[in-house]
Amino acid sequence: MEYFVNEDSIVRRIWGKADTILFIFAGAAAEFALNKAVDWLYYTGRLPADPLARLFSTVAYSRQIIFSDQEAALKSIDKINAIHKGVEAHRGAQIPDWAYRDVLFLLIDLSIRSYELLERKLTEAEKAETFAVFNRVGLRMQLTGLPVDYAEYLRMRQDHLQQNLVSGELTVDLYRQYKKHLGTARYQILKQAQLLVAPPQVRKLLKLGNQAWLLPIIWGYKLLKTIRAEAFLRNALLPAEYKAQIIAMDSPYHQQK
Repeated sequence: MEYFVNEDSIVRRIWGKADTILFIFAGAAAEFALNKAVDWLYYTGRLPADPLARLFSTVAYSRQIIFSDQEAALKSIDKINAIHKGVEAHRGAQIPDWAYRDVLFLLIDLSIRSYELLERKLTEAEKAETFAVFNRVGLRMQLTGLPVDYAEYLRMRQDHLQQNLVSGELTVDLYRQYKKHLGTARYQILKQAQLLVAPPQVRKLLKLGNQAWLLPIIWGYKLLKTIRAEAFLRNALLPAEYKAQIIAMDSPYHQQK
């Protein structure tokens, strides 16, 4: 069977671990709140009504593509396209291509940042492979202006971070919703996770500070992994209603290791 992503790919290792996905989710929550096109996510009402579910769906679609065979993955990408086209038709406007690119770019960046925080530094070849996988998704979506290689991606990523992020009323409202749905304690953990994985521009706009009290806990987490006790800590930090969904995102590869 031909898979969309090779079975030995670093991308499968990154997205086959629930803990890494949690940090990707946290970083995405930060950038979605700042993106100048966030009004599109507000248009359907799904994001402000249940921001955690909306963000989890983005992560779940990404994971579904990464672990599917070629045909199923392409169908998933086409389904995403169709959903977006339906929203555009209803609103009578088009989502700008740069907004689509922003999502691809942040998924590449956060995949790398989260894995390096929790596991190890990636090689340049592994980073380039991560870029290549998500760039193929963008090509299937027929996006324009995609980078041709990882080096160009890095330049474009910086441009997007400088040009397409702003802290506004919707940012404030979305963070209010995060706090409402997570509760005070987990909301603080979310912001700490964002402090550890978000790019500098994001941290500055969100005023996340520089007191990373979660970092020693991450070090402890790495030690717990050596005795296979890390799940206790991880589960204690998860919203109860999403615990089963996140734990299910551990791939068989990691469950056997």
